[in-house]
Amino acid sequence: MVQPHVERRLAAILAADVAGYSRLMGVDEAGTARALRGHREAISPIITKQGGRIVKTIGDGVLLEFPSVVAAVACAAAIQKLMSERNAAAPADQRMLFRIGINLGDVLIEGDDILGDGVNVAARLEEISEAGGICISEDVYRQIDGKVDINFADMGLHHLKNISRPLRTYRAHLDQIMPLRAPRPALPDRPSIAVLPFGNMSSDATEDYFGDGVVEEIIIGLSRIRWLFVIARNSSFTYKGRAVDVKQVGRDLGVRYVLEGSVRRAANRVRISAQLIEATTGVHIWADRFEGGLEDIFELQDQITASVVGAIGSKLEQAEIERAKHKPTENLDAYDYFLRGSAALHRWSREGNNEALRLFYRAIELDPEYAAAYGMAARCYSQRKASGWMVDRAQETAETERLARHAAALGKDDAVALCTAGIAFTYVLGAHDYGADLLERALALNPNLASAWLFSGWAKIWRGEPDVAMDHLTRAMRLNPQDPQMFNAHAAMAAAYFFAGRYEDASSWANAAIREQPVHFIGTCVAAASHALAGQAAEATEAMTRLRQLYPDLRLSNLNDCFPIRQPDDAARWAGALESAGLPQ
Repeated sequence: MVQPHVERRLAAILAADVAGYSRLMGVDEAGTARALRGHREAISPIITKQGGRIVKTIGDGVLLEFPSVVAAVACAAAIQKLMSERNAAAPADQRMLFRIGINLGDVLIEGDDILGDGVNVAARLEEISEAGGICISEDVYRQIDGKVDINFADMGLHHLKNISRPLRTYRAHLDQIMPLRAPRPALPDRPSIAVLPFGNMSSDATEDYFGDGVVEEIIIGLSRIRWLFVIARNSSFTYKGRAVDVKQVGRDLGVRYVLEGSVRRAANRVRISAQLIEATTGVHIWADRFEGGLEDIFELQDQITASVVGAIGSKLEQAEIERAKHKPTENLDAYDYFLRGSAALHRWSREGNNEALRLFYRAIELDPEYAAAYGMAARCYSQRKASGWMVDRAQETAETERLARHAAALGKDDAVALCTAGIAFTYVLGAHDYGADLLERALALNPNLASAWLFSGWAKIWRGEPDVAMDHLTRAMRLNPQDPQMFNAHAAMAAAYFFAGRYEDASSWANAAIREQPVHFIGTCVAAASHALAGQAAEATEAMTRLRQLYPDLRLSNLNDCFPIRQPDDAARWAGALESAGLPQ
């Protein structure tokens, strides 16, 4: 017998399948198979155009090989765009969503087939991809960074099935690959602005965090001005590293003005250049350059803030300019650690959370009066609980209380400190009234702080005020319309609708959260509970199966530890719904 030729080569591998295919087949086997054939025929030219090769098809799945990772990602984006268009035009029972995983790895060639870990990783990435989304490995991310027009969010380290080592994974921002977006937000009835990430003009790329911190402080300063509508940091930062059309940014975010600039730090000197543009016309309204020693960094940020608001209009009085000034610490080293910690926390991963906590503790060590550092450290523990990362619940809860009390005591005029302390008291400690009071004080200080509206929405949910929560969450999403972590707001809205008794709406919001973050704890819980009370037994079982896989230790007996629900009737309904979905005692 002639043995097939065997060789190895480096290849970009794309694995795709249809989300919920078994359920679709159970409803209409012939129609589903026919629809899948039609979709495959439609995407075949895209594969050919990008130089891809169909290795094999198995049921609803397909395995593709590309000579280039850029081509593989471009193909995946084009497929998802086309599927979005086809789904919009198709009857509801013929709509399908593909999940796509892409890896770069060494493969074993056997005839027309490819084998090996490189293929296995692609298949596992496809399994954790959101429906309609793209999930890629770190190797792929490094190769495409700066070469495609799609931004990818860091999903942290994942333990993939049958893969020996944990792998860092990334997911595409769906709004950048789907042509059918939600309606663009209308311009507010007051001056509105987005501050884009400033370019890092230093020779060291690791200095990005410093420029990001400068921008964040400018955003916070501007957002204290009550008559000004300021887009939140997370939405602004979706444009980081991209060549942008300012007019498009204005349309996407619903703002009249855009501030962009650059930061150069060398030795103990810093130079900040900024320009303010009217997004609707593209006209430059103002530009300036600010330079000084690192010890002057807060004054430089204040100068930019005052100059921007002065350029927007004459409404601002000197008292408002003074109110916008805020110097968080006298210790520049502490401030540097705070910036590094904030950057790590935004990664939303266990490793990033651990790093952020270490950096915030260092900032506190250098400046024991740094209120926002205490608050952000407490927020790390809130994130740990929300993600199921707590190890020693009693010890970590006690430490959360210590940090949150310091933040509240030291930060009476600091919205970030009050906001982060407020959610810690409400969510981690179950102190509903005190936590809600801190959040209200944060909003009074800074009504443009999107995270305060989001956390206040959660607080209202736990207190049994779902209708008020929906209003607060809507405000949070308008202030932060392109937040890469929008799944948090979607999960909160799902919970609000659940406790309002609107279970189908709750299911829809929960599914949106899970699509964006497949391992989201609360989103998956609400999906299971809302499906159960909506009479959708199969969907409830499916959601519960996934919840048990993600959080095997969750039981009815420890449910109250995870959810600080104040009203006994709400707690009983929540537990009953999850029990109906299959949560054991």
